[in-house]
Amino acid sequence: MARYFIVVFVGLALCISIAAADKETSKSEVEDLTYQKPEVQGFAYIAETFDSQKEFDEQWILSQAKKDGVDAAISKYDGKWRVDVPKDSALKGDGALILEEKAKHHAVSTILPTKFEFTDQPFILQYEVKFQNGLDCGGAYMKLLSDLPELDLEEFNDKSQYTIMFGPDKCGEDAKLHFIFQHKNPKTGKYEEKHAKKPTGDFSKIFDDKKTHLVTLIVNPDNTFEIRVDKQVVNSGSLLNDFEPPVNPPVEIDDPEDKKPDDWDEREKIVDPDAKKPDDWDEDAPRKIEDPNAKKPEGWLDDAPENIPDPSAVKPVDWDDEEDGEWEPPQIPNPKCSEVGCGEWKPPMIDNPKYKGKWQAPLIANPKYKGKWSPRKIKNPDYFEDKNPFKMTSIAAVGFELWSMSDGIIFDNIIISSRQSTIDQWTADTWDLKFSKEFSVDGESSGGIWKTLQDATNERPWLWAVYVVVILLPIILVIACCLPGRKKDDAGERKKTDEPVPDDEAEDESEVKEGESETKEEDEKGDKEDDAEVKEEVDGADEKEQKATLEQEVEAESPPPDSSPRRRGPKRRARKE
Repeated sequence: MARYFIVVFVGLALCISIAAADKETSKSEVEDLTYQKPEVQGFAYIAETFDSQKEFDEQWILSQAKKDGVDAAISKYDGKWRVDVPKDSALKGDGALILEEKAKHHAVSTILPTKFEFTDQPFILQYEVKFQNGLDCGGAYMKLLSDLPELDLEEFNDKSQYTIMFGPDKCGEDAKLHFIFQHKNPKTGKYEEKHAKKPTGDFSKIFDDKKTHLVTLIVNPDNTFEIRVDKQVVNSGSLLNDFEPPVNPPVEIDDPEDKKPDDWDEREKIVDPDAKKPDDWDEDAPRKIEDPNAKKPEGWLDDAPENIPDPSAVKPVDWDDEEDGEWEPPQIPNPKCSEVGCGEWKPPMIDNPKYKGKWQAPLIANPKYKGKWSPRKIKNPDYFEDKNPFKMTSIAAVGFELWSMSDGIIFDNIIISSRQSTIDQWTADTWDLKFSKEFSVDGESSGGIWKTLQDATNERPWLWAVYVVVILLPIILVIACCLPGRKKDDAGERKKTDEPVPDDEAEDESEVKEGESETKEEDEKGDKEDDAEVKEEVDGADEKEQKATLEQEVEAESPPPDSSPRRRGPKRRARKE
């Protein structure tokens, strides 16, 4: 048996060793990750990695505008941006764009090398964001600026025309993941914001866990959209059905000139005009009255105070009568009052049986009721139907226009493309590496042996079979050893306590029956032998001598009472004689 357990433990130790080796190898590989600038596999409208401050200064433009409607001291977009390697960068040498100051307005943007036009290809935007210090109130969204003649990046502000706004935003407990697009009214030519419904998936962790997160927006030519956080879908739907206000206005609207008639009665119930207050209805009767049947308890101390000075209280040593005033001991409940009561006695209050309250006439059905009035419907003069809101205004530039009460917000690896394969490859070369590093750091403190074993199966799935054998084999051996051993333990216990077992009881009963049968046979045989002896003795002697002889033999041979069947022969001979 010991051999089996040794084999099991050796197998388990081998599995743990393999898993630990895999973990160390993976950990070493992750720790040694050094940033390499990713290459775009396919075409991208922008692929920004923020590798150096010099390139940033050359390609991105800081806004010189002022924010309207705020105090002049804080109206400027003077918040500082910096390109640098973050202090806790997952990849060595990986630069990023950092929002440096809190409680400042920040605005920076850049022209797309190639404009994005909404034709027959999907629009895919993706970037990384990390809140190094968490986020209490502020935004981290991007604005994709419209290709319009008035576009001026140096005057980029909150009023600048954009086609899409996308990204996280939070203030207090209100966390959002914006997707807003500007829709142009084909009748008026004006733009109106359309806000996507709230995400159904949970993304709140991105504001607090201080990890690098990936946000992705996909807008398809069939007017569907999808929002992902860390490659997981958190929101999806249709541009036509899942935005507020809807893209297309209603076909009919209420007639603004229709007025409710003066005699239109919307009251479903009215006060009964024929109802009268009963004569015995007393509206002034109080709700509570003193109990007329109550009596003051005997021994009630009317003159005794409810509280008395504490007789055990002592004036503090540092009490100064001149500064603190005359010292008075604290008040405590009068112990004499605890038995019956003291002070002015008042009878308890009870419900007034005559109380009815203010009288009100009952309600009856209104005979003039006509129902709820609503204006008549007319055709909407502003109605239009845009069956393809995907055809948005072309995008010429991208930028961040933000205000935040948290600093140290990191942006990196912005990409816009129409090919999912391009986005996937870009992600594999950027965010996937950061995620592996940050995840492995967390795993070191919370994994344990089980986590180690589980991670080892990622590259060696066959280890699951080994785990099953190693776990189940000891269980089977324990069951096999314990079940037979139960009988041995019972037998040993009976030997110790001298308790009869079922087989022993059956054998004892059989032996008793056999003994009784043998006893009966011996008794019959002994009686026959005794009869023969008596007959011989009578024939060979005188009758008197025989009697004397027999009496002497009876006296000499008669033994004490005994249950043995062989010793009852002489007694029987004496009785027969």
